Amino acid sequence: MIRILIFLAVVFALGLGFAWLADRPGDMVVTFGGYQYQVSLMVAAVAVTAIVAAVMITWWLVKSIWNSPYTIARYFRVRQRDRGYQALSTGMIAAGAGDATLARKMNKQAAKLIRSETEPLINLLDAQASLLEGDHKSAREKFERMLDDPEMRLLGLRGLYLEAERLGDRSAARHYAGRAADVAPQLGWALDSTLEEKTAAGDWDGALKLVDAQKSAGGIEKDVVNRKRAVLLTAKAEDLLDTDLASAKAAAVEANRLAPNFAPAAVVAAKALFRQNDVRKGSKILEAAWKAEPHPSVADLYTHARPGDAVLDRLARARKLEQLRSNNVESSLAVARAALDAHEFKLAREAAEAAVRMQPREGAYLLLADVEEAETGDQGRVRQFLARAVRAQRDPAWVADGFVSERWAPVSPVTGKLDAFEWRVPVERLGPLIEQDVPEHPSLALPSAVEPDDVEAAIVHEVDTTVAGPVEIVEEKAEAKPQAPEDLPDAKVASEAVNASDPVEPVRLPDDPGVDPGQEQEKSERRFRLF
Repeated sequence: MIRILIFLAVVFALGLGFAWLADRPGDMVVTFGGYQYQVSLMVAAVAVTAIVAAVMITWWLVKSIWNSPYTIARYFRVRQRDRGYQALSTGMIAAGAGDATLARKMNKQAAKLIRSETEPLINLLDAQASLLEGDHKSAREKFERMLDDPEMRLLGLRGLYLEAERLGDRSAARHYAGRAADVAPQLGWALDSTLEEKTAAGDWDGALKLVDAQKSAGGIEKDVVNRKRAVLLTAKAEDLLDTDLASAKAAAVEANRLAPNFAPAAVVAAKALFRQNDVRKGSKILEAAWKAEPHPSVADLYTHARPGDAVLDRLARARKLEQLRSNNVESSLAVARAALDAHEFKLAREAAEAAVRMQPREGAYLLLADVEEAETGDQGRVRQFLARAVRAQRDPAWVADGFVSERWAPVSPVTGKLDAFEWRVPVERLGPLIEQDVPEHPSLALPSAVEPDDVEAAIVHEVDTTVAGPVEIVEEKAEAKPQAPEDLPDAKVASEAVNASDPVEPVRLPDDPGVDPGQEQEKSERRFRLF
């Protein structure tokens, strides 16, 4: 567009010039070789313009003829290069699609049309074709040759890293990743592998330097950087907590600042502050973490902030946590545990039952069983709560790659990945509970399991040790239905035992509290015989 405007401007200027000369008549006299030439000014201007145009056209023609061999050669060279890039593009698409035959064919065609020195992608297509053909040895050799080319070095390191991972050689893979991280710290795969190596060795400072280098290179988001730094600083603080309290405190406080809702960072920061007798600041950190995400470890450390506190003081601190996050299962469980320690059984039972209503899980039922045993000692109800706990949802725990741990760890013990542990419910129990084998002899038969939901329906089973077969059953509820005689083993022997004249003294199971002797006369009126 600019060239067109310039051309139009030049034409317009020439027109104005000729018009100006036409309005001003005059003659031009030229004396040359004894002759005198006289022409008008307009004719002279046209002649000069024609001569200039003729010279320019002549020069263009001569230049075109002179450069024609080079122009023709360049035309064919560009055409060959275009065909080569077309073959290279087709080969890369075929390699991505897994077509080894077409990828190898296009690689050979592209290598003929384009020199590999000018286009490194040909080497990549060659290595990819070897991988698709299953020739991993040849592919590794090609990746190793790429290390000599600065432009292809990172690509070669990436290929060698993947091959080492495929072979299971973790040391070689981390070696290649370390070399790549030194050249380009923004590469995520290189940084992650190098971080795994340094965290496995406990080199937290070296891992922090890698994260800072990646942040400077701009290859990671700010939130991800803060999370990684918080995890590494928390791990460093845990290692230094018993040896260098000042450094542990500095690292833990910074980790808590970077990730306020990260419970392990808040816990280790509070521990360091409590050891320096700074209970006020440590309690504030735990309260902030509890508001963000209630966690049992935060509640346990908060209630035991002062080792010399009485049980009622710990209960008061647990009630404060409940005020910070009301209607929360962790808050109710924290109050229930503290109340149980303080022998406030009514409050402990109410808090545990509230936790069950919000989330019926294993820990809540176990806590109810502890309260029941401490308050009443009723073994029947204790067993009922334990049965419910076995079938209830499991409590949350630290889970990483299928590994369940009670304590947080910075790396996964399975894969070595950083920040792999998550606070969540582990995999649920698979399938029903395995039933125990029942002995074949009727005299050794065990009673059927009591359904955990029937809290009020507790049936006491009595087993006769002198006569084979069950003798009698005492019911607790009037609406309980007797078992049909044909459903019992060896009904004839059992009937004879019932009609015997001599009284039979029942022998109870070891875990059966039995019937209170003082209530024997009252319950005898409600006792009935099956046969």
